[in-house]
Amino acid sequence: MSKLIVSLSPHAHSNDSVERNMYGVVIALMPALFASFYFFGIGSLVVCATSVSACILFEWAIQRLILKVEPSVSDGSAILTGLLLGFNLPSNLPIWIIIIGALVAIGVGKMSFGGLGCNPFNPALVGRCFLLVSFPVQMTSWPVQGQMSAYIDAETGATPLSIIKRIAKGDTSVSMSDLPNSLDLFIGNTSNGLGAGTIGEVCALALLLGLAFMLWKKIITWHIPVSIIATVAVFSGLLWLADDIHYVNPVYELLTGGLLLGAIFMATDYVTSPMSPKGQIIYGCAIGVLTIVIRNWGAYPEGMSFAILIMNAFTPIINTYVKPTRFAKK
Repeated sequence: MSKLIVSLSPHAHSNDSVERNMYGVVIALMPALFASFYFFGIGSLVVCATSVSACILFEWAIQRLILKVEPSVSDGSAILTGLLLGFNLPSNLPIWIIIIGALVAIGVGKMSFGGLGCNPFNPALVGRCFLLVSFPVQMTSWPVQGQMSAYIDAETGATPLSIIKRIAKGDTSVSMSDLPNSLDLFIGNTSNGLGAGTIGEVCALALLLGLAFMLWKKIITWHIPVSIIATVAVFSGLLWLADDIHYVNPVYELLTGGLLLGAIFMATDYVTSPMSPKGQIIYGCAIGVLTIVIRNWGAYPEGMSFAILIMNAFTPIINTYVKPTRFAKK
């Protein structure tokens, strides 16, 4: 006989659900997805379609054939993981590598820990970092914009972020004049022979539209994205003021690479981020600091993915020591 368990008051009801939030984030990603189609053409379509399809297939197969449970692919989490993984890949990546990334993201990053709600690390970033370490050449060959019909044979070039990295290292063969202006970076125009970066990071305007939508629908709160962006702006600004020869101004740090994509859509993952507002601010500030440290003094031009995964590991500690005030406690 089942027992009826009633928790202590107060009782609150909302229309939140896993499906509503997952599909809400997918909708918020649509401006960036359409921007990627515009800038990358068929390459973006192939990469995103392959990533989403593979993530859905692997989640269904693992749940049905290995775990022997009812598949939950309809909740939208596999679609979201596939989109975010695709957004973190170059638009000329071979299909077989994308499938491997999807298998690692779903099979290792998510299902090996028990599925949605149990994974300590963001699954899409687990897949992305695995591919970056395993296939560094393919994962750092960035197609130049304007090749709508090109896919595997697309012309590649250095990204603005890699140029910034070379400037920070003292490479005199490049200079600030090689970078697009701030407005071009904001709308995603990195033509003139530069590689555009990953599919989802190219257009800051589209990403900010997604942020506005999620804040409006209360899918996320402001604490994590704002704390990351503010920390990066302050830290990089101090470096720039101290040495404007080797460090770029904060606007370039914010508009290049996957910073906005990570701050808005990856770091805000419910499962892998802290629960309390104060904990989220600490988490966001730490991600911002780590990102700038890796970008300027690490081996990789981009540090956002590694910074988020590192702080994912610290989320349980933050949740333990930074707790919200209990109801009715004075």
